[in-house]
Amino acid sequence: MAKLIRRHKAIVGLLLIAFPILWLGVSGVRQHLLAGTDQTYEELKVFSDVLDIIEKNYVDPVESKELIRGAIQGMINSIDPHSAYLLPDAYKDLQIETKGEFSGIGIVITMQDKMITVISPIEGTPAYKAGVKAGDRIIKVDGEETKAMMLWEAVKKMRGKKGTEVVITVWRKGVAEPIDFTLMRDIIPLESVRAHLLKPGYGYVRITNFREKTGLDVMAALQKLEQDKEPLKGLILDLRDNPGGLLDQAIEVADIFLDTGQIVSIKGRREAHSKTYMARKNKVKRPYPIVLLTNGGSASAAEIVAGALQDHGRCVVLGTTSFGKGSVQTVEPLRDGSGLKLTIARYYTPNGNAIQASGIVPDVVVERRDLSPSDDPTHPRMKEKDLKNHILADPSEDMPQDVKEKILDMRGVKVPGEGASDVVKRLVEEDNQVQRALDILTSWQILSKMSK
Repeated sequence: MAKLIRRHKAIVGLLLIAFPILWLGVSGVRQHLLAGTDQTYEELKVFSDVLDIIEKNYVDPVESKELIRGAIQGMINSIDPHSAYLLPDAYKDLQIETKGEFSGIGIVITMQDKMITVISPIEGTPAYKAGVKAGDRIIKVDGEETKAMMLWEAVKKMRGKKGTEVVITVWRKGVAEPIDFTLMRDIIPLESVRAHLLKPGYGYVRITNFREKTGLDVMAALQKLEQDKEPLKGLILDLRDNPGGLLDQAIEVADIFLDTGQIVSIKGRREAHSKTYMARKNKVKRPYPIVLLTNGGSASAAEIVAGALQDHGRCVVLGTTSFGKGSVQTVEPLRDGSGLKLTIARYYTPNGNAIQASGIVPDVVVERRDLSPSDDPTHPRMKEKDLKNHILADPSEDMPQDVKEKILDMRGVKVPGEGASDVVKRLVEEDNQVQRALDILTSWQILSKMSK
């Protein structure tokens, strides 16, 4: 497994229109379907019989290829919301989403109750600027109903050439009529790290997703902050609305702040799908306190970082409970250019806590007061536990009765297109979660002096 993971990328993020949820790269282990039991063999014979009957008797000619692909999709969709059968184009798109940029509208989506549902818009994108909200149900794309669409089909229809228009129609809780958004597609950059000095001695690093080189980008951002004439006394690490991404990058980021101990463990049914990742000693010491921000849009890879730093007492987690996506997917390339994304394991924080369907609970609960365009205090955030067929935190556990309960959550401040000074001003003056984090860091300095 160690060799497998080193050789291939892994994702811990939500399947989106703009970015992927924890993915264990291309495993490269091609497995063939074997009828392991008489019962399996009998069921496969029934499948063959149905296929034969349809091909010979259906009112219109149908291609067996399309029937089989539809059957595979139905099979995978029945097990959990993060496993998927990806047709060749969708498989290529998934590979693109961890690199560079692409053209689209900029939303993170999932399938909930058989409806295309927005997890969150990505800051600075056409969807974000237009006011698309978390929890919006996309019922039409360019007038075509989405109720019969697979997730990848909806993604394909909403993506397109920069400068072209697409109209999405959404149903929003509390709004009587569907809402039409006419969006101009644009390049969606997957820039993942932004950093600012909020005031002398206090830095701010925001990670929007975990893509290739995120660990290096965080390191570079910290080095720049640490080169200021006044030593860094505290850091705010903002993981709000971070839907996840590459597993190895989440591990790299956590490792920057940890010298020893476990970062995350992955446990699957097969021994080959289980592994524990340990921190390595850093050449550069970073002893300053950290306040880490989370909310309901913080998922998967973001939860790995938050859980690792929280369990080791390396940070104070502030905000609201994270999404709760604690499963690992592997993507197998298939012989026709398609791919199979399959949930193979759960991941656990250093203290052995399962994130699946529960999330990271903050040490200090602070809800977002001043809302971004995509927020609404009457509009509950969707969580992992709200997704149909979501897997349990542990296979032996029963889900609580409030599995359908949606936890109210707020989103962080968004400052697309502004200069650094404007960003800092809004963070310090308008973002109450950042304000509270800054108060904790400055108080930390005062109390530490008093205790000497």
